[in-house]
Amino acid sequence: MAEKQLDRVKLNLLQEVADLHGIPEGAYSLRVDGKLYGKNSSENIIIEKKTDKPGIDIYIKAGTKRESVHIPVILAETGIKETVYNDFHIGEGADVLIIAGCGIHNCGVQDSEHSGIHSFYVGKNAKVKYVEKHYGEGDGNGQNIMNPTTVVSLDEGAYMEMETTQIKGVDSTYRKTDAVLREDSTLVVHEKIMTHGNQEAKTEFHVELNGDGCGVHLVSRSVAKDNSKQTFISNIKGNSVCSGHSECDAIIMDNAQVSAIPEIEANNIGASLIHEAAIGKIAGEQIVKLMTLGLDEKQAEEEIINGFLK
Repeated sequence: MAEKQLDRVKLNLLQEVADLHGIPEGAYSLRVDGKLYGKNSSENIIIEKKTDKPGIDIYIKAGTKRESVHIPVILAETGIKETVYNDFHIGEGADVLIIAGCGIHNCGVQDSEHSGIHSFYVGKNAKVKYVEKHYGEGDGNGQNIMNPTTVVSLDEGAYMEMETTQIKGVDSTYRKTDAVLREDSTLVVHEKIMTHGNQEAKTEFHVELNGDGCGVHLVSRSVAKDNSKQTFISNIKGNSVCSGHSECDAIIMDNAQVSAIPEIEANNIGASLIHEAAIGKIAGEQIVKLMTLGLDEKQAEEEIINGFLK
């Protein structure tokens, strides 16, 4: 479909969640207001629409290098509630970038909700970088709700890096990641979340380290403002000679609430597992230092938060 058929609101959402100014070139799938808007395959990345439920299957051929695929979702109509299933099959030795994300513009009284279940089957020695951004806007009374689920299966020697960001406009979210790692595979996750008002965010990681030499590194950074609530749960099971590291750092402000619930379980004498958690307010001396440079208190807080979430 032609790019001009997307109006200003939808184009803005597309830019916010995927840094796109229109329909991308190459492999892509774009979902708009609960329907598949358009898709395109490339020589090495094949995208097929599911026939039994909403969603797509993405097949990346073995050995594919330096290619990318975009799969954003945008909702601009109030009251849409959908669950979408996307499965990624990454062939042996591939090295690809996958850019996802969901943006909701809700100016109505009904809730708008998108739940995405993304399953990754990463082949032997393949490398994947997965970027996902969630964004909400609109002046209606309806809530923006996003519930992403990520299921990861890493074959021998596979590497997957996840960058997930949610810093504006999402009223409620439950973010769940389940991963199984085999021999010499690696999973790296960087999560950034900011909540304000009465927003609620829950993040839950479950990782099974099943192969010798595998490892996981989870880092969550968050800011909770106003009356918002955040919960971070991580469960890492070391079932082999492996390494696992989980880190949760949060800034708490106003009347917000933040909980960090770590669990590490070593089931092998060769498992090395670490969890770190820190929750606290912005240090007064940091604000004072920035105010001496000409910023007011609010500007100083924003500067600190922006640096923390980079």
